[in-house]
Order: sequence, then C-alpha cells, then structure tokens
Amino acid sequence: MSLEILLDNRDGNVLEMPVSSVNFKTSRIAKASVLEAVFIIEEPLKYPIKKGAVIRVKHGSTGIFYGYVFESVINESSELKVKAYDELRYLMYKDTFVLKAMTATAAIKYIAGLAGAKIGAFEDTGYVVPAKVEDDKNAFDVVCQYLDATLIANNRLFVLRDEFGSLILKRIDQLLIDPSAWYLGEESLMYGFEFTESIDKDTYNRIKLVKDDEETSKRKVYIAQDSSNIAKWGQLQYFKKVDENMTDAQIKASLEALLAVKNQATKDLSIKCLGHWGVKAGNMIYVVIEKIGVREAFLVEECTHDWDGGVHTMDLKLKVVS
Repeated sequence: MSLEILLDNRDGNVLEMPVSSVNFKTSRIAKASVLEAVFIIEEPLKYPIKKGAVIRVKHGSTGIFYGYVFESVINESSELKVKAYDELRYLMYKDTFVLKAMTATAAIKYIAGLAGAKIGAFEDTGYVVPAKVEDDKNAFDVVCQYLDATLIANNRLFVLRDEFGSLILKRIDQLLIDPSAWYLGEESLMYGFEFTESIDKDTYNRIKLVKDDEETSKRKVYIAQDSSNIAKWGQLQYFKKVDENMTDAQIKASLEALLAVKNQATKDLSIKCLGHWGVKAGNMIYVVIEKIGVREAFLVEECTHDWDGGVHTMDLKLKVVS
C-alpha cells in the first residue's frame, strides 16, 4: 500500500503529489514533529507549493501526519524538497507567562490557546502546580515544566503530542501499543540495537532543595539521600531552588518524589527496524531481546520513519520508565 500525500494551498486547489521519499521524525520532549518529503515536479510554476500550505499524509486509513509547510527547496533535477511541522510548532514562541495555580492540563490548554493551536482530547493531570511567573521564556519549555512537576508530584508521566492535526495530552499507559498485535524483537522486525545502562545522564542519589525567604533573608535547606547507593556510586547530587510560595510539606513531598524518580540507573535502547506507521514518540512499545535479558515495555523518546522507494524503516530511541 502506498503513501497518500495531499497538499492544500488554501486557495481551493488540493494536489495529490507523487513522492519519492519521506522522513518523519517525532520527539517526546519540547520538539515539534517534522516531515521532510521529496517530490519530483517537472513544472514547479504550474504546481506551486505555498508556505503555510496544509500537508496531509495517510497510509490506507491510518493518518500519519497533518501539518504545515515551512520550507521548500527545488534543484536542477526537478526535486522539490518540502519541510513541514505539526501543530506543536506553534508552541515554539517566547512570551511572559503569568500563571495562577493550576493543573498541567489547564496550563497547557491556556498556553496552546495563546498560539492558536488546535486542541483535542486532554486528560486531567490532577496535580495543581503552584502559581508562577515566567518572563521571556519559550512556551514549550514552560509546558515541560508543568509536565515535569506533575511527574515529580504523583509519578504520572503525561505526553503532549499532535494527533493528526490536534494536540492531545495522555498518560503513557494510554499510548501502549498492544504487544499481541505488534512488538519488536530479535525474531520480529528488528535488525540492529544498542542497549545502554548509565548513572551518568540523569541519576542522582542525593537531592538538595533550597528555599529563600526574602523577609528573613535566610535560606532553608532540604535534603534526602540514599546512603547505600552513595556507597556504591559515590555521591551524585541534584540541586534546585524552589519557589518561595511552596510550603514545607510540599517541598518535602517533592524531595521524596525526586529521589524516587532520580535514584536509579537509566536504561536506554536504540533500535533499527522495519517500520510501523502507528509508532510515534510518546508511545509505549514492547521489546524482546533474549540475549541481554530484555522483555519489557519501553517509552519511545524519538522515532524517525524513513520511506524510500517503497521501503519503510524506523530508527527508535527508547527508555525504560519504571
């Protein structure tokens, strides 16, 4: 089954374009999805591609990408290269954000609404993040702060992504691909892997939080640590200055939650495999590699689809989420 790519210049003309190759990349954290496609256009003036044109990619009934053309390049061989982004591209703006205490759900809807982004189904994240003021900040970075605060507070990881033209917010367990229908392994679609265990990336066995009191000009220090892991790995300290409006109870809860999340080795897996259009960053997928004892679900951090001459492959960057 071939790819169907439609281009809408928003002038009443919808073009179905013959495509020679497609590269589609999604990232879980703070990046818009990007589609790069190569077309053969013998008469570019007759079939112009306007900036801001809508590009839609489907494979049968599966919607793969819905986004907007930001760049086009044509060369002497009549190859037209188009770069398009999804709805998340519009969160890559800077502003000053004055935000009352609210959940990540409410905050992200508000920030996305300021950008005019289309909003789909959003789950309730539950945890109310304290009020904050972020001056001259990237909107996407502020969004990530809310998702990180939610993870630390209640150990629930949510994914914000574009779903064929609308932003959605879901828990990762809602994005698990049923392993009875599709999984990756030595005997199933995979042809290359690299597995990394590390305490060098995002591992901390001592958490130090501080809060400055402007009225008394004093600093309160809060510490939690795992002495057994310090004995094994040496001391790996995480430090953060917290908002002065946080209560002692909130800070202590954050302290323990951070230690629970950070006090472990990270496990990352890179895989080269045959492609499946249903996989994007934010999905959970099941992987079986008997030779290294892997038989579990991984979170897709980055996913790159390559479609060239009818051959569909993927490069995946995965991590364990305990």
